Formats: sequence, structure tokens, C-alpha cells
Amino acid sequence: MSSDVITKTDAIPLHPLAIDASTDIELRGDPITGDRYYSKEFMQKEWEHMWKRVWHIAGREAQLEEPGDFMIHDFMHESVIVIKQENGSYRAFYNVCVHRGTRLVWNDGHATSMECPYHGWVWGNDGELLDAPDRHDFAQGDPCGKLRLKELQCDTWAGFVWYTMDPNAPPLMEYLDPMPELYKNWKTDDLIRVTWLKVDLETNWKFASDNFSESYHTRTAHPQVPCFIDQDHWTASHEMFPQGHGRIHQPGRPSLRDQLGPDEHQPFDDMLRDWDIDPDSYATYEEKAIQGWKDLKAAKKRLWKEKGYLHYEHMTESETVDSPHNVVFPNVTMSFVPDGLTVFRTEPHPTDPEKCTFDLWVMLFPVSDPNEAVKMGSYDSITEATEPDCRVFDQGRGLPDMEGQIFFQDMALAEGQQRGMHSQGYEDAYLAGQETRVRRFHEVLNDYIEGRR
Repeated sequence: MSSDVITKTDAIPLHPLAIDASTDIELRGDPITGDRYYSKEFMQKEWEHMWKRVWHIAGREAQLEEPGDFMIHDFMHESVIVIKQENGSYRAFYNVCVHRGTRLVWNDGHATSMECPYHGWVWGNDGELLDAPDRHDFAQGDPCGKLRLKELQCDTWAGFVWYTMDPNAPPLMEYLDPMPELYKNWKTDDLIRVTWLKVDLETNWKFASDNFSESYHTRTAHPQVPCFIDQDHWTASHEMFPQGHGRIHQPGRPSLRDQLGPDEHQPFDDMLRDWDIDPDSYATYEEKAIQGWKDLKAAKKRLWKEKGYLHYEHMTESETVDSPHNVVFPNVTMSFVPDGLTVFRTEPHPTDPEKCTFDLWVMLFPVSDPNEAVKMGSYDSITEATEPDCRVFDQGRGLPDMEGQIFFQDMALAEGQQRGMHSQGYEDAYLAGQETRVRRFHEVLNDYIEGRR
């Protein structure tokens, strides 16, 4: 069924700050050439002009429970340590002793101070040098109380600790704009990370930012999705924001052009029944998809407390049902779904542009009714994952237990696409209107590299 025979019923409107990403009229048309994915020269430009200027996620606030708890984030040529302070705030420092450049710590942990393993210099959790052997044997004077670890800007949002290597970078809330305002109704401090997965991939990091900037691939790559998230591009909002971030906001209902057969399992029917709505009460499939979507929103706002979904208290009707998918420039994808937050992050290999790591964090809200908690995805209970599950994708062989899941399908495609980027048969992407955010991502990246941002 084509879009010209389907009415644009209940299309989600654009956010007021957004540039319409359903057309490329606002873009320059910068080519997306294959060498961007395998050139070491281009990789170095990204490091010098982009990675050292953007904000990075160091980890979850929940990883730092007590003052003195610290976590490490290794990124390409740098290592950053984030330490919880006595007053509950966080400070970030380069993970290196300023004496002779030795790395201070290798793993997350807890300490009242950090001692350099080379010469025994002792650094306080506030970055000040507290002690050093033979501290009076320095022609420049006693270094204690004088030297400090080099500090980075550090802030928090959505339950994450962020930092930037650029001392002149805009504040985090300004950099993220309008994301904090868009998702102010999510009680992110209550989220529990139930999945903490890190996968080594044979592909360039940009595959994820490209992939999650469009849903054009969904019907082919993820055929299980359109029966509960409307993938029809004319009913969604496709948005580009000034800082380089982007979003697609889709209705949480079946697509009207992907009707399942009467004998097939209907996931949307299960969603309706979970909220005391009879899916057989609708005369037609279209009525169930559109009116059922409206009824589901109303039921969630009416029954949230009774069923124990306390995180719905401040959400709008749309927020309790629909599916907004955000790419935070350059490498973080956040899906603020009604009952949690899913984050994908890709980070480049330190030296090889054709390798990266893929992080998957699934975070759920606690639900007070244990009978409702089991409905959260495939999880029997909502408990915190305390350690990362590190895997090597290896063409899927490293994740046999996850085959068929959405992120597995994306990673399988990414390794194949990476090989294709070397081909003389590929010169530039030929994009549909709904893929506009892909080219916008590359144009923003070019802006950083060429000094326009």
C-alpha cells in the first residue's frame, strides 16, 4: 500500500525548534563518500576537530554511589576519571599524573586519594597534589598544594555523567538543547540499567549515527517492528535541531500498510489488553490502529497509578505510548520509550577507522506491581546490571543468544556495509526524503572538521 492512498491521520507535529527533516531543502548536499568510513586521515581530523570538542558520556550516575567512588572512561587517545566528591557533585580529570605522565588508575573503584604507581605522588579526589616523596627536592619549589590534575568540564543529564575535553565548549544543557526540555517529564533518576552490553565491531563508528537517523531500513531489516510502531514516514515527525541532534517521533501503534494476517500474533492486541482494552471491539484494522492508539493513551493516563506505573505521573498522553528516537550528535542514540530509556553508543577504535565499540544500555523504570514488571520487554525482574557484558560480534557468532533482536540486525548490516564502502561501485548516498537526517549528520560533522562550529 502506498502513501498516496492513506490519509495522513493524526500525524505528529514538529517540535517548534526543529527543522523539517522530511526534505533536504535545508541542506548543502555534501557528498557522503566511502573514504569517510576507512580513511585514517579523516579519522585524525575527527579526533582533532570534533571529538575533542563535543560532550561525552562517562557513565551512569548510579555507578558512583558514595563520595570517593570513581569511574574511568577510555576514549581513543585519552582516559578520563570521574570522581564523586564529598558534597555529592562530580569532577572529571585526565587520568594521568602531571609529574611524568603515568596513568593513575586502570579500573573503576573507590579511593580517598590516588597514588601514582611510578613515583608515589598522592592526589586528592579534588585533583590537588597532597604528597610526594622528597617534596623539598624541587628547584621549582614544593609541588604539594601547588600542582593539580588537569580538570575537564563535567555535568549530568538523564542519569548520566558527561564531560568535554574542550574548556571553551558550551555548557552541557546548551549543547544538548532541546533534549533536556523535550524529556523533562521522564524521571530518569529512577531508571535501572538492566542491560549493559559492550560489543567490538568491524565497522566505522558512524554506522550507528547513520542507521539511527532514519527508519527507512526498518521494514527490510526489522520486520517485527511495524506491527506495534508506525513506520509510515508521513505519520511521523522528522526533526533536525540546531546543535546537530535529530529525532524521529513515531506513533506507538501499528502501521496501516503492514497489516498482519488474522492468524498471526498481534503485539498491539497484547498492549491493548494489558490496559483493559478489548482489541476485538474495533470493527476494522484501521479503527483498531488509530482509535485503539487513542484509547490506549487515555487508558494509561487513567490507570497508571492503579497498575503501578508511577513514572507516568507527569508524562503527557503521547509520552506514555509513542516512540521518539533521538540521535545526540555525534555518537549517542537515546530512545525515551514510555517505560524506560534505551541508549546506543558507538566509539571509534583508537587507531583503526574500520573498528568500533557498540554500547547497548537498556534502562527501565521500577514498577510497584510485580505482575506488571514482567511485561517489561523480556525481563523477568528489574535489577541493576553491575558489570558490562563484553562481546566480540564476529559476524554474529559472538552473540548467538541475541540473534533476531533489533540491535543485532543493525550490527549485522553494519559489518557488511563497511566492506561496501571500499567499492568503486559506491560514490555517494542516494537518499529518500525520510533519510535527510543522514546527510545532515555528515554536514554537521564537516562543519566541525572545517572550523564552522
